[in-house]
Amino acid sequence: ARCYSLVMPELPEMRALSERLRDTFLGAKLNRIDVLQFSALKTVSPSPLVLNGTTVLDVSSYGKYVIIDFDPARVMLHLSQAGRVEFEDPPKATKPKGALFRFRFEARPSVLVKEFGTERKASWWVLERDDDGPLQDLGPEPFSEDFAEIILRANDKRRLHTMLRDQRTVAGIGRGFADDILHRAKIAPFDPLSSLDEGRRHVLLETTHAVLEEALEQERKRTGGLPPKLGDRFTVHNRWGQPCPVCGETLRRVSYESYEVTYCPACQTNGKILADRRMSRLLR
Repeated sequence: ARCYSLVMPELPEMRALSERLRDTFLGAKLNRIDVLQFSALKTVSPSPLVLNGTTVLDVSSYGKYVIIDFDPARVMLHLSQAGRVEFEDPPKATKPKGALFRFRFEARPSVLVKEFGTERKASWWVLERDDDGPLQDLGPEPFSEDFAEIILRANDKRRLHTMLRDQRTVAGIGRGFADDILHRAKIAPFDPLSSLDEGRRHVLLETTHAVLEEALEQERKRTGGLPPKLGDRFTVHNRWGQPCPVCGETLRRVSYESYEVTYCPACQTNGKILADRRMSRLLR
């Protein structure tokens, strides 16, 4: 058993979800939005009511956000850690626990967004068509040339695990894929980017692409919305105490207040056990 049963959807989950939404709802008429919990809506103007009776023009994603374009406004959705999406076919009129809002479409399933957690809650925005809202503070996506330039040229001195999770640096990577990327690249999570030579930088970039592409390929096999449990989609993340799938060494963790970093000492840190202050306090 692990502490964090609900894990945050990252770029692969959100991109594949946006593709399913586009396949199902492109061109659909939105009859009505039911706002079921007002605290999750992060904008006041325009009102969600302006979308009633409009048509879905496009659905896309950026980082961990889904973007649904209508005319004259757009909706952005961030599921945070425990927000999830249901395609309701046939459409429903109930208000289940944790329900945030429901899109009611004409002759299509309805879309219900729910919150299963108590921290880092899902949020949504209703914006003018040319308003990037929360996207304007994000860095490039991992598959972009701008991200490649960062990895290959930047002199960032932060820990790599921290840097990869910083959405202002790169949009879409969270704790899970940061663990898996660094494990496959055989790079310690606390090493800074500035310490990597050219060869290891190329390995990090190629590994980032490979891990996310494989995850996206798996996510594209999913149907419907996004369920509460996303499955065992990680190689090492949240698997501390189990054998490393590469070398068999016991995976270790560094624990923080609400998350963990998982790594393999043999593959990533030359056998060094990274300091875990939480465990140190327990052992006193």
